[in-house]
Amino acid sequence: MSKFISYLKTKSFRNNLISAVVTVAILLFVAFYSLRYYTKHGQGLNVPILKGLSFTQAVSKLEEMGLRYEVDSVYIMDTPPGTVIDQDPNPNSFVKDNRTIYLTVSMNTAPNVKFPDIEFKPLTQVLATIESFGLKLGDTTYKPDISRNVVLEASFGGQPIKAGYVIPKGSRIDFVLGDGEGNAEVDIPDLLGLTQSEAQFVLKNGAKLNMGLITYEGLITDSANAVIIKQEPFVTDSITKVKIGTPVNITLANKK
Repeated sequence: MSKFISYLKTKSFRNNLISAVVTVAILLFVAFYSLRYYTKHGQGLNVPILKGLSFTQAVSKLEEMGLRYEVDSVYIMDTPPGTVIDQDPNPNSFVKDNRTIYLTVSMNTAPNVKFPDIEFKPLTQVLATIESFGLKLGDTTYKPDISRNVVLEASFGGQPIKAGYVIPKGSRIDFVLGDGEGNAEVDIPDLLGLTQSEAQFVLKNGAKLNMGLITYEGLITDSANAVIIKQEPFVTDSITKVKIGTPVNITLANKK
């Protein structure tokens, strides 16, 4: 033990110790600055705001900054196709050169969905159902039925549709609803002398009846001003009322 203590006091030990400390310091210095150079410590870029830009605009910005990108697509209703709707990392994030930025871009075409079973269900329930399928409410019309605001029929593009039909996501669906009046009867209106548009207004808004078959008598030179000279059904001594929704057939002519 005394020999080891004596060795620690020698000049040779001191020189070896100093050499070892210097060597370790040099290695740490080299490693530290090599790592800073490799990782480009303190150097980088702020990610630009890309949300809301078109895909071509976003790509142009990224390429100017030397950043890479990868793209995913998704369909969002009421969003112009080719629009950046999300990005990762977020805007103003600090990233290194050549970092990959992930973009989510709206699709050009809507994916298809299967139309759900909504017949004979309340409109409030149907609206929640079609919304969950990415569909929208179109026009609503009514026809006589004991159920009120219950979906009796559905159509898309003027064509009836049933559960399981495949239609584009985002489509508007038209519904025929029950008016809750069932077999109630209304007075037959007198349409003689009215134009077709005037009769249509009376039937729909006043009498809750439908326009039926339209025929013409004689040479029609001005269809907009042609007037009704016959209607069926017409008020008689034996019939004055019909069920709500009954179609009324009319005949038009250019003179009364």
